[in-house]
Amino acid sequence: MNGGGREGDRRDDEVRGARRIPGPRGAVDDLDLEAVPRPVLPPPGGNAPDEAVPEQGAPEADGDVRDVVPEAGAADEPDAVDPDAVDAVDEPYAVDEPDPVDEPEPAMTPATSAATPVLSHQVLKALLGAWALSACSAEETAAVEDHLTGCAPCADEALRLRDAVGLLHTDGSLDLDPTLRTRVMDGCLGRRPARIPVPDWATPYDAETARLDALLRDIRDSEWHAPVRLQWFEDERPATRRTTVAGVIGHLMAVDGLVSAALGLDDPLGRVEVPLSPARRTETYWAATRPPATRAVREPWRDLTHELIRTASLAGRNVAERSVSYGDFALPLQDALLDRAFECWVHGTDIAEAVDYPYKPPSAAHLHRMIDLAARLLPAALAGRRSAGLAGPAKELVAPGEPGRSVHLEVEGHGGGDWYIPLDSPAAVGSRHRAVAQVALDGVEFCRLVAGHISPVEAAAGQEGDREAIRDVLFASASLSRL
Repeated sequence: MNGGGREGDRRDDEVRGARRIPGPRGAVDDLDLEAVPRPVLPPPGGNAPDEAVPEQGAPEADGDVRDVVPEAGAADEPDAVDPDAVDAVDEPYAVDEPDPVDEPEPAMTPATSAATPVLSHQVLKALLGAWALSACSAEETAAVEDHLTGCAPCADEALRLRDAVGLLHTDGSLDLDPTLRTRVMDGCLGRRPARIPVPDWATPYDAETARLDALLRDIRDSEWHAPVRLQWFEDERPATRRTTVAGVIGHLMAVDGLVSAALGLDDPLGRVEVPLSPARRTETYWAATRPPATRAVREPWRDLTHELIRTASLAGRNVAERSVSYGDFALPLQDALLDRAFECWVHGTDIAEAVDYPYKPPSAAHLHRMIDLAARLLPAALAGRRSAGLAGPAKELVAPGEPGRSVHLEVEGHGGGDWYIPLDSPAAVGSRHRAVAQVALDGVEFCRLVAGHISPVEAAAGQEGDREAIRDVLFASASLSRL
C-alpha cells in the first residue's frame, strides 16, 4: 500500500480487461414464476406501446458474449484493449444485487383463496381427535379428509376415533350386547379349542345363566328385596305370585334341582323328601327360608349352574337323552336344559323390570331353539286339553307318523320361523298341505305367551282360517306356562 491509498486503483488496473467468474445461478425449480411480472402483450394485429415492451438489458451470463469480448489473443496485450468494450463486458458479470423494485402483488383468484391449507403430516395427525369430534374448521376438515385418502395409518386411526366417539353418546343403552359373550367365547375357542367343550344343546343354558348372573352382580343389596310379580296361566285364568328378587333366584335353584337329581348330583333342597313338581319344590324352598333370602342366595345358585354344565359336558353323548322328571311330565336332558334356559331368561326379565334394568332377549339362534321346543310340546298340550274338555274334538283319525290337519304357526322377527302344529293327534305329523289355519306372532311375543305373561286373545298379530283351531293352539301355548 503506498501513496494516498491508491492500491485499489492499481488493483483495478491490473485486472481490467480480464474475464470475471460469473456468480452462482439459481436452479430453474427454485424460481417463483408466479411472482415474476409478465409483459403486456399487444392486441392481435396491433403494435405494442413503447412502455409495454420490456427493456432489453445486457446478455445473461450464460449467453453468447463473443460480440462484446475481445479475442483471446488481444487480451494478452493491454494496449489493444478497447476501454468501451471492457465496460460492456464488466456489467453482465457484476455480482451486485439490483435495486429492489416495488412490484404489485398478483391478485388472488377465487380458486387460490379457497384452496385447502397445506399442513404437515404431524399436524394433520394431531387434528384427528378434533376431526372425530367434528370440532375442526371447514379448512382443517377438508385438509384432514384429503390426507386420509392417501395415508392408511391415519385412516385407521380416524376410524377407531370415530368408533370411540360413538360410545360417548348417553342416549344409548349401557347394557352389553347379548351376543357379546358368545362372540368372545367363539373367538377364544377358535384360537384354543376347549379340551372338553360344552355340548351344543347346553350352550343356551350356559349363556342365559351367565347373563342373569351379570345382572345380579350389578344390582345393589337393597334391590334384592325389590318386589317381583311372577305370572303364569292356570285353569284358563292368569295366576300371579309376589316374591322378591332373592325369592326368584331361590325358585330357579329349586327347579334346577330336578336336573341335578337326574345327573346324580346333590339336591339343593337337601336330603329331605320333597315333591317333584316345580311349583311344590318352590313352595317348599320359600317356606324353609325364613327370614327371606338375600344376596347370599346368588352364590349357591351360580355354583349349581356351573356344576350342571360341567357334569353335562363330562358325561358324554348319551347323557343328552337322559330323562328328567317334572312330576306330571318328563323331558330329555337336552330339552330340560333348554327349558331351564327359557325360564332363566323369562325370570331375568321379571327381575330387570323390578329394578329398572335393561335386559334384552337371547340371541336369535338360542331363541329359535326355545320356540322350537314350545312348538314340539304343543301337540301333547293340545291332546291334554282335549281330554279335559278344554279344546275342540278331533275331526280326523290319523295314523301315527301320517300328516294330519295342521295350523301354520308363523313366528316373525327375532329367532322366528315356520312350524306346522298337528291338531287331531300328537303322533301325527304337521303338514303344510293339510294346514287349515295360519296364525302369525312375533318371536318374543310368542315366548311371552308360552310364559303366561300375555293373554292368548291378545297375542296373535294375524289370523286366517279355522278360528277354533287357532284358538286351541293359542290357549295350548299359554297352558305350557307354570310357576
